Amino acid sequence: MPRPTRSDNWGFPRWGSYGASREATTVRICDRHGCEEPGKCPAPKAPNSPDRWYFCQVHAAEYNKGWDYFAGLSAEEAAEREANERRDAGGFSQSKHNSWAGPGDGTRSRDEMRALDVLELEPDADFDTVRIAWRRLAKESHPDVKPGDADAATKFQAIQTAYEVLRAAEERRQWKPA
Repeated sequence: MPRPTRSDNWGFPRWGSYGASREATTVRICDRHGCEEPGKCPAPKAPNSPDRWYFCQVHAAEYNKGWDYFAGLSAEEAAEREANERRDAGGFSQSKHNSWAGPGDGTRSRDEMRALDVLELEPDADFDTVRIAWRRLAKESHPDVKPGDADAATKFQAIQTAYEVLRAAEERRQWKPA
């Protein structure tokens, strides 16, 4: 019986790095015709199929560009699916302890983004800007300023609700646990 060759990765300290070996590693090339980059991003070939394409990062982005998660659903079905997934999507939500990042970089919720749209602000607006816009828009559409105008009353309620959403979010950010 032939004796196995002796490895230099015996005992401690290891003489080679972890995962180091002398065998050649297989590299899968991007499945896009003519591309020679490594294909590290799997993409399904068909729905409910175990077969996958393997693209480089550039071609994976191109493949996913037109993808719509809510395609084929009505607005009510899309809202229901979103609510169901938000209910248990804690593992995907951004960590609260990483709040050092500024607004406009994904730290605002969808409700906050909608509230900023109602107040006609950019996604990176700070709370002082929110307060100024809220006062300006509330003065323009207040029911005392425009009595009997149903559109102004509806707009005023939307502005008030948007401000409440953003104020609550700001309070959560300021009073986060240490």
